[in-house]
Amino acid sequence: MASGGAAKAPGAGYYQYPASYGAGGAGDEERRWWPWLVPTVLVACIAVFAAEMFVNDCPRHGSALGDGAGCFAEGFLRRFAFQPLRENPLLGPSSVTLQKMGALNWAKVVHEHQGWRLISCIWLHAGLVHLVVNMLSLLFIGIRLEQQFGFVRIGVIYLISGFGGSVLSALFLRSNYISVGASGALFGLLGSMLSELIMNWTIYSNKAAAIITLLFIIAINLAIGILPHADNFAHIGGFASGFLLGFVLLARPQFGWMERNELPQTNQPPKYKLYQYVLWVAALILLVVGFVIILVMLFKGKNGNDSCHWCQYLNCVPTSRWKCNT
Repeated sequence: MASGGAAKAPGAGYYQYPASYGAGGAGDEERRWWPWLVPTVLVACIAVFAAEMFVNDCPRHGSALGDGAGCFAEGFLRRFAFQPLRENPLLGPSSVTLQKMGALNWAKVVHEHQGWRLISCIWLHAGLVHLVVNMLSLLFIGIRLEQQFGFVRIGVIYLISGFGGSVLSALFLRSNYISVGASGALFGLLGSMLSELIMNWTIYSNKAAAIITLLFIIAINLAIGILPHADNFAHIGGFASGFLLGFVLLARPQFGWMERNELPQTNQPPKYKLYQYVLWVAALILLVVGFVIILVMLFKGKNGNDSCHWCQYLNCVPTSRWKCNT
């Protein structure tokens, strides 16, 4: 799950262009957009979670534990009560309900041709704890990015990164496991922040501090992904998709000067640099080729764990305190 600390990274050390550059120049490029997409996504995820709990109806359907375990907070929440904590410690529905509502499942995607689960799983959450952590992360990361780049580009990154996370997750998901959550999409936003920093390198001050901070946040989040019940392949797939999309969608026109006091006092607008065009083309090719290869492998019935036995440790590292096959 993505960390809210990433909110400090975008815009840190970023220079505002002088307004004198006029229409069509950097002054327009630097206008702040009113963020509405991110709050809309947040409301949608909350509504979907409420629907999960309505369909789950723990008091009526009971627990999969089969030992008479009572629903959590049944007296207060009634139909919306959570499954017993021993079944779902995240305060949420049963795995049966999640699967019914569109959770990612390798067997259903490959053998039952339910490819829509690659999208539907992005909007589901395993529990209230899962939902709150992801939505706080979305607010801290997404609001700043939408203010800078607008809802179209950030929306595209969010959706395609979520899909990329789902595709890689499905490729390595064991047949009796399910996966849900917006973590892949959130990691895509983190990845786009990193590529935006690289793509727009010449207009940042404190470059080393900005990139070290962002890499540290990403490393911490990926490290959390090796814990049980966290799908690190969704994180990795989402991050890679967002990283490549950042090169394609988040480039800004540049000056060659490195410091604010060296910016020219001229009406000449900034221009895109050659290295930006090269990165744009390379990223687009890698993104398309990567999606094609993974989708072909997935729908041919391949499971990444069969040919890469050590890859399981990217998703969960067993210790004396926990197991990975639960």
